[in-house]
Amino acid sequence: MLDPATFRCVRCGACCRVPGYVALGAGEPEAIAAFLGINVYAFTDTYTTLTFNRSVLSLIEQEDGRCVFLQDDNTCRIQPVKPAQCKGFPFLWRTKTLERNCAAWQESACRSRGGDTGTDTDESGR
Repeated sequence: MLDPATFRCVRCGACCRVPGYVALGAGEPEAIAAFLGINVYAFTDTYTTLTFNRSVLSLIEQEDGRCVFLQDDNTCRIQPVKPAQCKGFPFLWRTKTLERNCAAWQESACRSRGGDTGTDTDESGR
C-alpha cells in the first residue's frame, strides 16, 4: 500500500503523459483562466475540449499526448491552480501503467516492501 507520509513526487512527469481526460470541476476553468491572466472564454477555447459525452470540459493534450500544461522540465505551468484530478494522483486515482512508470511510486512501493529502489520493467520497457 502506498504511504502518503513517505510518497514524494520526483517530477518525472509520468502522470501528465498518460492519455485520457483531465476533467475540470466547478470553478476550475475560472481559476486557471485567472491564473493565466486571460478570460474564461479564451481559456476554454484554447486549452479545453468536451469529453466524449459532452458533459465535462477536459484539458487538451499536446501532440505527443502529454498535458498541455506540462512543461519541458516536467513542471506544471498551472501548479498553484492545477485541477483536483491532478492533485489526487496517486492517492485518489492511479492506473497500472502509472504504477509502472511513476518513479516516485516505484520508490515508495519499494520502501514499503523493504527493498531497494530499482524499478521493474515489462518487455516494452515500461
